[in-house]
Amino acid sequence: MSRPITNAADLDQAAAEGRSRLYPGRLKIVIGSASCGIAMGAREVEAAAVECVKKLKLDAVVCRTGCIGLCAQEPLVDLLLPNGPRVSYCQMTPTTVRALLEAYAGGKLRPDMALARFAREECLSTQEVHEFPPGPAEVAKLPEWSQQEFFRRQTKVILRNCGYMDPMSLDEAIARGAYRGAVRAITQLKPEEVIDDVLRSGLRGRGGAAFPTGQKWRFARQAKGDVKYVVCNADEGAPGSYMDRTVLEGDPHAILEGLLIGSYAIGAREGFIYVRSEYPLAIVTLQQAIADAEARGLLGENILGTGWSFRVQIRRGAGAYVCGEETALIESIEGHAGEPRIRPPFPVTAGVQGQPTVVNNVKTWASVAPIITRGGSWYAAIGSKGTPGTTVFSLEGAVKNRGLVEVPLGTTLREVIYDIGGGVAGDAALKAVQPGGPSAGCLPPSLLDLRLDAADKEGETVGMGTGGIIIMDSSACMVDVARFLIDFFVEESCGKCVPCREGTKQMLHILTRICEGRGKEDDLPLLERLAKTVKLASFCGLGAVAPDPVLAALKHFRGEFEAHIRDKKCPAGACHRVARPAKEQAKELVRG
Repeated sequence: MSRPITNAADLDQAAAEGRSRLYPGRLKIVIGSASCGIAMGAREVEAAAVECVKKLKLDAVVCRTGCIGLCAQEPLVDLLLPNGPRVSYCQMTPTTVRALLEAYAGGKLRPDMALARFAREECLSTQEVHEFPPGPAEVAKLPEWSQQEFFRRQTKVILRNCGYMDPMSLDEAIARGAYRGAVRAITQLKPEEVIDDVLRSGLRGRGGAAFPTGQKWRFARQAKGDVKYVVCNADEGAPGSYMDRTVLEGDPHAILEGLLIGSYAIGAREGFIYVRSEYPLAIVTLQQAIADAEARGLLGENILGTGWSFRVQIRRGAGAYVCGEETALIESIEGHAGEPRIRPPFPVTAGVQGQPTVVNNVKTWASVAPIITRGGSWYAAIGSKGTPGTTVFSLEGAVKNRGLVEVPLGTTLREVIYDIGGGVAGDAALKAVQPGGPSAGCLPPSLLDLRLDAADKEGETVGMGTGGIIIMDSSACMVDVARFLIDFFVEESCGKCVPCREGTKQMLHILTRICEGRGKEDDLPLLERLAKTVKLASFCGLGAVAPDPVLAALKHFRGEFEAHIRDKKCPAGACHRVARPAKEQAKELVRG
């Protein structure tokens, strides 16, 4: 077992051991093994690779890594060649990986099967660069990974290690810069100096509310309480969103280090990671990371010999979307039903067990360590002036390059969709884009030059929200999309307040009626008034944003609603009960 880490020299030794694993000097076969890869058959590909290595008696090691972002090309298999580059192969199967390794055993590398090569890998936190040798001419001619359409416009801070290391290896994480920021914070800085650096960075919460992180920490630091807590909100439940899951599965120590730094800054000795039960791989990965960090002295008692102690526990959520709201999450941590609390008091003064508590999102905690390692001014120079830094979006729907995208704030929707995403799949016409999760609603192509930022500014920006971007082509019916999103909020409402519980149901009834060709002329003004009432009168943030997709659809796609009501036609041809003979519709309604 590796020895405990008590100082910076021990961290350097662990980093050296990690580098020997990252770049072993013999063939290294790396399997993309996050949830996206597993869903596409990564485990079967891995088994075939292991079998093939034994059969061919190759001097090789088979390893796992997290998602590097290009989910549409999974399963990904990379070969780190002895005295050569890292070569990436996509959409692998047990058959193709056998063919690849048999070719390697025969002295060939199958560039015809390859996607790209890595010429170098840079560690964001330490700025160390590993240069790969060019290798044989047949792979040296391959396109370089960082110049691929999907990656060349991205800036990796949150996802800095995902896809570049084994998430189950603490030494590899340390080799990639993990815990450098924690060592600097705890051994060289005062808590107030840590908070000042986070404030200087301009980091805002990446969970949707975009509250200044350093300000939240300062409030908690100044709050009176015998016990304080830090909490990671990993309750990610929006349709099409899987950014937090990917970070937890691919770089769990980024979260633990962020929590450790935050705990020292505000004076918290305990922390929680609240993660939904639907993320079993993330939970297993976190459990291993916590156990390893405790065994090496990076969590627990007397960390780094400084006298500072901090422990982290995992709390599993039952999958309630409303628990993404921080007070509902706190209620769930305490063992109660996940329902929002009245605010004030806010969690920074009265959170878990009534004590000062800082709740931040996965992406926020993952951004903390590089800020402390490289300084707040470095981070503030990335992104926009109002919202520095980067954030991660899941790019889904009718787009060519689906996957995870990390870009500086201030990037336009057009750049994300066309320069990174490759445009609409099948070269169909873009009809709408849903930016920032279900509450953001859908925008028409005329607004693609809006910049992604912390909040909506009319004609300038669109709020980053929770981070899911879904692309829709001409086959999408915007009335049906609005109905789907409202149905989501109906299902996820905790039911505590009448406006949200009953208002969203009535909105769903109206939208369903319109989709089925039974809409009336006065439905649209009624729907609009109802949406505004729910938004104004709801108890918590969920109810306040639930009507937004309907209001956005009425604003930008009103013509489709009118076509359903007046002409009994669905312009997209998606609503099967519209634009059909009245007798046939009536029979279907009776049967249904």
